[in-house]
Amino acid sequence: MAFEYIKALHIIFVVTWFAGLFYIVRLFIYQTEAYDKPEAEQKILSPQLNLMASRLWYIITWPSAILTLIFGFWVLYYRWGYMQLGFMHAKLGFVFVLYIYHLLCHRIFLQLQRGETKWTSTQLRMWNELATILLFAIVFLIVLKSIVSVAWGIGGLFALSILMMLGIKWYKKVREKNNN
Repeated sequence: MAFEYIKALHIIFVVTWFAGLFYIVRLFIYQTEAYDKPEAEQKILSPQLNLMASRLWYIITWPSAILTLIFGFWVLYYRWGYMQLGFMHAKLGFVFVLYIYHLLCHRIFLQLQRGETKWTSTQLRMWNELATILLFAIVFLIVLKSIVSVAWGIGGLFALSILMMLGIKWYKKVREKNNN
């Protein structure tokens, strides 16, 4: 019975972690775009967006990432036999990439908190889609438990990624047209 509670907590923290990752990059976009606003607007927007990002990052996203890791290892302890299967190695590989993504988001977070913008809002929109791709890959792997099935899924993800990039470019053109 304890295993089900541990697994449930792992899933809950995965969900809150991804919610934080998705929203933090959206805040990065808003923070970056705030620097393009007139100075009077910047003085209002920047402190508020920095506060929102800081609260999200340190109160929700980081704790969720840490608790996901703790409960994930705990689940794996109960299902150690999965370590003999290739799908689990692939899943853990994607999870490792997700933690690298998280750390890179942390670097962007710190830069924006200092008022440094090194990414454009379009680059950040594309960056945000990487978390989506990782989510799909991890969920497909854990549910299907087959690398071959996941290969098809990842092929579909690449197609989805191309569609998302085209959508981002289209949205940028629509936004620019509406701003003129």
